[in-house]
Amino acid sequence: MHSHALTPKIPWKYGWELLLVMQHLLSNSTGACGTVRSNRKWMPALGCRKMQRGEVEFKENGQQLAVCTLSAESSQRRCKTPEGLICSGRGECDCGACICQVAEPGNYYGPRCECHDWVCATYDGKTCGGHGVCHCGKCECDEDWFGEACQYQEDCNLTNKKSKELCRNPQGVVCSNAGSCHCGSCMCHDPDGKSLVTGRFCECDDSECLDEDTGEVCGGHGQCYCGNCYCAAGWHGDKCELQCDISPWESKRRCTSPDGKICSNRGTCICGECTCYDVDPSGDWGDIHGDTCECDERSCHATYDRYSDDFCSGHGQCNCGRCDCKEGWMGKKCEHPLSCSLSLESSLKKCKGTSNMPCFGRGLCQCGQCACHPPGDTRVHGRNCECDDRQCEDISGEICGGHGFCSCGRCICGDGWFGKLCSFPRTCEMTDAQSKELCETADGVMCNGKGSCHCGRCICSGSPQDWWVSGEYCECDDRECDKHDGLICTGNGMCNCGNCDCWDGWTGNACEIWVGAEY
Repeated sequence: MHSHALTPKIPWKYGWELLLVMQHLLSNSTGACGTVRSNRKWMPALGCRKMQRGEVEFKENGQQLAVCTLSAESSQRRCKTPEGLICSGRGECDCGACICQVAEPGNYYGPRCECHDWVCATYDGKTCGGHGVCHCGKCECDEDWFGEACQYQEDCNLTNKKSKELCRNPQGVVCSNAGSCHCGSCMCHDPDGKSLVTGRFCECDDSECLDEDTGEVCGGHGQCYCGNCYCAAGWHGDKCELQCDISPWESKRRCTSPDGKICSNRGTCICGECTCYDVDPSGDWGDIHGDTCECDERSCHATYDRYSDDFCSGHGQCNCGRCDCKEGWMGKKCEHPLSCSLSLESSLKKCKGTSNMPCFGRGLCQCGQCACHPPGDTRVHGRNCECDDRQCEDISGEICGGHGFCSCGRCICGDGWFGKLCSFPRTCEMTDAQSKELCETADGVMCNGKGSCHCGRCICSGSPQDWWVSGEYCECDDRECDKHDGLICTGNGMCNCGNCDCWDGWTGNACEIWVGAEY
């Protein structure tokens, strides 16, 4: 607060109260207008509108209580950041003081709204590495920890071997050859002092964030995370080089959908306009569209629709996520012919069998009969398309590891072999000690504590409640794989450590897009 900016002209009996109110509001304002309670009456709060020189903010019975003595230029000059932004683009200037915006997931604060505690550096998915607190965008590390994200420990109790193992990237290279290993954490090379090599394994090249004109990271209007700029409020562009002509809160207002979500949680808001996530590159606008991305045409798709360009089973038109059926057809996705002697419910019940989805999500249900897809692919079969023999194939396409045969999507292993894909030999020629050494992770835990070791390989827990555990060391969580229509990888691929490996003819994060031949 600048004490000379607001000149109180008030009776002494109210003076101390009003000055305390002014001081509190100017230093701790949340940006919300309202009233403040004194022990005598309710008084309007400062910051409810901008004050200019000579304007009265407080009155009682027509008597002037406070006045702003700053000119508009002086007021804005006090609110400007070194970069020239008024209140960092996150608030409004009121008589030389910033009234900061309230934003998710917290508040902006500071003399010029420059502080916010949700963009501190992270390490291993944790803010300040879990070894410090975030203050005004910077980490304040706990004792014995240091680094931008408090990721380095002063005293190390790891052996050199274990330390290096923790520093190896997925390709097995220590710190990606772009840094040195310190107690299991990578210290990235920084020859020019700009900290352009980042990431847990120094795998990120942030030089891609440099603005060619200014030489600044993200043009000085954002932060770089692994080569991508995340712009401050009011700025956009690949390098945050473009400034919005509307305020951040006006931008947010324009992008808010009727259900109160920014771009309906299906897009990004840039200067008041939503850019929707396009999940169907073959469409004119994609499956998601609308001023606030409120229309999601994916709900018009049936499973079999992905083999063609048709919405609503080819028997209707999609209208902002709802099917308007042609004459002679009915159902949520216009999949049921009125000429069928069965009701829609009876037809779907026959097609579901033991599944929650008609034809197990692998075919077309019409009048109680399933036609499995893709047509002509004998690997998908059964009365309700319940058998998917693609599940017996490994990443290379080999069936049951060459040690068994497939029966309705399950491997029947030959003598001497076991496992989901018959990949484990029953007899082992190595000692238990040799086997366990190969199953230990860098931190010395056997199969990450989620499986057992057999002949130097981890057998991840096969219990129904832990079906999602996979990976060479049981380190993967298959629940992280994308779903569509309630199926992991849409039933058109395999989950490989959190990412979908799609079968031939399919693409997309969840293998939900058919790019093979039309049927």
